[in-house]
Amino acid sequence: MNSYIDIKYINLIQSSLSMFKKKGDFLWNFRCPYCGDSQKSRTKARGFVYRKKNDLFYKCHNCGVGTTLGGLIKYVDSKTHKDYILERYKTGSDHQISKPEFEFNEPVFRKKGLFKNLQKISELFSEHPARKIMEERQLPLKSLTDLYLCKSFYKFTNNLVPNKFPSLDGDHPRLLIPFRDKDGEIFAYQGRVFGKEEPKYITIILDHNEDKIFGLNTTTKDKGILVVEGPLDSLFLDNCIAIAGASFRKPLMIEGRLMQNRELTIIFDNEPRNKEICKQIDRSINQGQRMVIWPKSVVQKDINDMILSGMTKEEIEKIIKENTFSGVEAKLKFSEWRKTNV
Repeated sequence: MNSYIDIKYINLIQSSLSMFKKKGDFLWNFRCPYCGDSQKSRTKARGFVYRKKNDLFYKCHNCGVGTTLGGLIKYVDSKTHKDYILERYKTGSDHQISKPEFEFNEPVFRKKGLFKNLQKISELFSEHPARKIMEERQLPLKSLTDLYLCKSFYKFTNNLVPNKFPSLDGDHPRLLIPFRDKDGEIFAYQGRVFGKEEPKYITIILDHNEDKIFGLNTTTKDKGILVVEGPLDSLFLDNCIAIAGASFRKPLMIEGRLMQNRELTIIFDNEPRNKEICKQIDRSINQGQRMVIWPKSVVQKDINDMILSGMTKEEIEKIIKENTFSGVEAKLKFSEWRKTNV
């Protein structure tokens, strides 16, 4: 019975797991939702759910995260996790989940001043390598006041989430990008490498009751919302949010948190040969979402590349407005744009 319940809930969350595939009777493979897998290759998938004795476990062979199936479900979708716990305990199982208090979300007491000992990028001297990297990407100067330099990412994270990284070997500096709720409180952060370390991005969740949406504190009520893949790309556009891990598979979750009768426009990277992106665009169109289908005149991969090529924010927003489609028209434009089958 427990195996049936576990398989049922793997299937329920599969839409939130990129490149999800069933590899065997009790083996599933997908891109790791914790680290996002390789940022250079969108086809690498190194996260596995596997059976050990009578229980299912998760392991990523990129970032090393290991947890129970319940832990994975909680990380991906806390609401589904509640249902999973209730159903599994209803059977009287004593496997895998040792403490029934996970049935309920404990109150979250967010600490003030999480980043008080970190330097803002805006406070670094002009020739500091970290500041130069951000300025070379031409990020808006105002955004540098809420981006931080963390010299020892593993050590810093372990102080907030004990034993998140079992070993401090290979600790290194990262750019910290805070995820804030509508009141400005930090509920997660993303660490981006300055060098060639892997994975390129690591997202740390401090409050699992919050959805992994960047920019909740910057949206206004009188405009439609733009949705992009990466937090840094979102900083170039007005009223723009980012979905960590490119998890565009739950549009109703996004709408429920943000819409309030506002238009939602989803913007994927301009990669017509990327099969995974094409699958997500196709799925989003079928869900009735408003999509940006980039015109042939745009050759850059993402918003930041467009800025670096000399385009202005106003020019990009004009292209977005003129190339937003839905329904049958979106399907037609998508078929003309994509260079791979879905």
